[in-house]
Amino acid sequence: MRLIVGLGNPGRRYSGTRHNVGARVVEALARRHGVALREEGWAETGALALDGRRALLARPQTYVNVSGAAVADLRRRHRVSLGDLLVIFDDLDLPVGQMRLRAQGGHGGHNGMRSIIDALGERGFPRLRVGIGRPPQGRDPADYVLSRFAPDDLPAVETAVERGADAVELFIRRGIEAAMNAYNLRATRSSHNLHDGPYNEP
Repeated sequence: MRLIVGLGNPGRRYSGTRHNVGARVVEALARRHGVALREEGWAETGALALDGRRALLARPQTYVNVSGAAVADLRRRHRVSLGDLLVIFDDLDLPVGQMRLRAQGGHGGHNGMRSIIDALGERGFPRLRVGIGRPPQGRDPADYVLSRFAPDDLPAVETAVERGADAVELFIRRGIEAAMNAYNLRATRSSHNLHDGPYNEP
């Protein structure tokens, strides 16, 4: 069983904000495969099967900064191994629309990821980072992540959400290494920005 978690704040107030791009990838997968997300504990979840591999799509209904409780609860309920957990979240250190998969790592300053790592007591789980770009100089990052994308950014964001869904499908079918090889390579070829910011950790 793979557990696919897309981070985002619950409620219409936060729909379409930068902080919710991870949840949007899960929502795109649910639409693509006709999966209904229903309440389960502190999350909305739906079952998906691809080529005989089972996955649970999850959208926590906690606020992003306290996502750890929902993720730990789902992992415990469904007995998911650490390597079968994939967390999708927004990243200030990647340009808008870029994405990067990693097999493990730290929180990189993302409070939702910090909460998950603290709740699990582990950092060795896969993650998919979706770029939202840096805030303009002088703007509070906390305010920036809760704002909506500029109209000029929307095409790149929509493309990233669909490519993110493609990458998750490959992760479900073949695991993190196959997804990294396929999608990180594409990102590298399409951009000269290879800096991974604070995520370059051992």
